[in-house]
Amino acid sequence: MGTEDGPGTLVDSNVLLDLFTRDPTWVDWSADHLAEALERGPVVVNQVVYAEVSLRFSTVEALDAALTHDRFVRANLPWPAAYLAARAHRTYRARGGTRGSTLPDFLIGAHAAVLGLRLLTRDAARYRTYFPSLELIAPE
Repeated sequence: MGTEDGPGTLVDSNVLLDLFTRDPTWVDWSADHLAEALERGPVVVNQVVYAEVSLRFSTVEALDAALTHDRFVRANLPWPAAYLAARAHRTYRARGGTRGSTLPDFLIGAHAAVLGLRLLTRDAARYRTYFPSLELIAPE
């Protein structure tokens, strides 16, 4: 899935939602970094990202028009990524993590880690903690 510029980039739903909602704080950062990722090589979405951003669209056709096949590669979540995500989520909970809705984030991080993709996200702290080898594109 990589190119001569390295691996592709899995884009986190928060970056896409910044664009779709025109978030006044983050739209410029997200637009700039998504454009850079698109120039570097394939930009990937998986079922988790697709599901999370779908709530902003009234029809599947509208969502598919926003996530066009010429710009976004749809990649299925590998089975080993689901295993890795569950282990990371268990570690998070064992360390006192209380948010129950973190499993989608762990699935996204594990997908990028298993396939050797970069991850474009605004929420880097959890990914850095539980997937330390993952190359992140995130705000400082």
